[in-house]
Amino acid sequence: MNPVILWTTLFSLVLAGNSPRLKFSMQEPAGFHISKPENYMTVYHQQGSDVLYVGGQAVIYILTFTHKGVQDTQIPVLADESAKATCPSRSVQQLNCDNFITVIEKVNDTFVVCGTNAGTPKCWLLVNKTVLSDMPQRTSPSDISPPVPSQRSVSLSADGSLYSALSAAPNQPGFIRRTYSSSKLLKTESKWLLNPQFAGAAVIPATQKHNEEIYIFFSEINRTASSDEEPYRARIGRFCMNDEGGIKTVLPDSWTTFLKARVMCGTANTPKQYNNIKQAFVLASLHRTGVMYGLFSNAWDTTVVCAYSIEDIDQVFAKSKLKGYNSPPTGARHGMCQPNPAAVNPKTLGIMRDHPEIEDVIRPVGDSSLDLPTGDHFTHVVADFVLAVNDEHYSVIYLGTEQGKVLKVLHTIEEAFIISQYSLFHNDGPVINMAIDSQKGHLYVGTAMEIQRLPLADCSRYGDSCQDCILSRDPYCGWDLTRKRCLAIPTNYNVTTGKLIQSLDQSNASVCGDTRALKRHGATPKEVQVQKDGPVMLPCPVQSYHANYSWEKDNCIKLYPCTIFGSSCVLGSTPELPLKEGVFRCMAVEGGLKQEVVSYRLVFNAGPLTYSSASTLALSFLLAVAGFCL
Repeated sequence: MNPVILWTTLFSLVLAGNSPRLKFSMQEPAGFHISKPENYMTVYHQQGSDVLYVGGQAVIYILTFTHKGVQDTQIPVLADESAKATCPSRSVQQLNCDNFITVIEKVNDTFVVCGTNAGTPKCWLLVNKTVLSDMPQRTSPSDISPPVPSQRSVSLSADGSLYSALSAAPNQPGFIRRTYSSSKLLKTESKWLLNPQFAGAAVIPATQKHNEEIYIFFSEINRTASSDEEPYRARIGRFCMNDEGGIKTVLPDSWTTFLKARVMCGTANTPKQYNNIKQAFVLASLHRTGVMYGLFSNAWDTTVVCAYSIEDIDQVFAKSKLKGYNSPPTGARHGMCQPNPAAVNPKTLGIMRDHPEIEDVIRPVGDSSLDLPTGDHFTHVVADFVLAVNDEHYSVIYLGTEQGKVLKVLHTIEEAFIISQYSLFHNDGPVINMAIDSQKGHLYVGTAMEIQRLPLADCSRYGDSCQDCILSRDPYCGWDLTRKRCLAIPTNYNVTTGKLIQSLDQSNASVCGDTRALKRHGATPKEVQVQKDGPVMLPCPVQSYHANYSWEKDNCIKLYPCTIFGSSCVLGSTPELPLKEGVFRCMAVEGGLKQEVVSYRLVFNAGPLTYSSASTLALSFLLAVAGFCL
């Protein structure tokens, strides 16, 4: 391959616009290390708490995080001996004959814990964080927990009730239920869902209590798919939280406000669509504004993220026609929340029973998925609204990957800007679960072997200059003009009198003042002594993967490109194109800012290379580019 083409390819791969700008590894204190792999994991975290509940195989881990480390309490939750004895005859996989914790939810002041119990689901109440007691018999555990951990399920606690959704499995059609509540226990009708696979649930709040809703996200079988179409369609289902079911003759124990809509993810008017929703996260306000982030995959298991406006979703459900129903409306709008739900008439109930789907399709903001690296296989998504110093709210998305990385992404109307990538774990493995605490400012991330906690405002990592802080484009962080530091935005920050600055809508270091002075040369160059005809390799640490890196020699106008080797921009020589003595400076250009990263003075003698950092790096390939100023 032509060396110039080789360099261009490597440079574009590593420093692509949709790559993370910065890459960090985990700092101490270390998180919690799990003694045995927990390949199936459920977590519960309450906003403002330092405690994380983790459900694993026959155990609940209660993890208390402090600035010094993690304190853990482990509560055994064993399967019944009778269930274990009969499990092998019912289970295809012997490994499932244990008690995998699938649900940990706090309902009012009570913790509800459910597990597979060797194929015969069982639920308990966790008292004083230590004692498990049997759950009252009003609720069937098989309505809350699946019998095997691989069967996807979703649980949501809201306003004193527990909502459960169990995906379809052999001999089980899949359903959505209100399962533990002082209100009436309700369910979906079997014909409303087509082999659903559930991906998440969320409360959509409202200023008026009777308008509060539950959204359920799932994929279901597409019965009309042709041979070249994917067999799935992504859906959003919704129902009113004050739903009390129908009358004795129509929907007596079922939702009367349930509707579902198709969700599209991909580029509009093209075949490039992602129809299998894997996970979802909602940011919503009382005024029915906000955003839903959906993690989707296609038939080739490529993953993408689409964003949806809560207002748009709300409008689609409020205005769309019911699929297959062409008669004039009868009374109140079908499926809409009412102050007095018991007043729904029988005819309307019959329409809701027979026509649960709406015609209109819900499409993503911008009519396409977010511009994120397609090489990263995403496994989990959470998000946060952050109030910036300009008194505007910005979305920050955290994405877990198959490789155990976490991407931190600023999502604006114009773009998805990847602020940073975190390598959190000692042993690489897929991110299984995540929980975000906006009040305390923490992100909890779990793999099968480790649980880590990451600060949302990780401002000190961005550097000690205004330009480094501003170019991070992190809504949690701002440059303090008085203290000359990159600091977290305080919760009580006054936008009128505050002294913090940011530039979130674009990479613009000019807010720090005149950047021309920063084009100056840095400290005294480090001297590197080499043999006159020997190889030379000068490393320059890549600080930002969005910057353009090049080398300058003395006062030469021409630039020396470099090869990205690991986390360095390496300038190398070859026998065909040796480098001459002089001062070589590695320069980085980003956001209108040009600054020196490192410099070396190359000196020839008969001795060995003395600069240890340069001498210890292994040279895997050397670059020869014509036109150097030597």
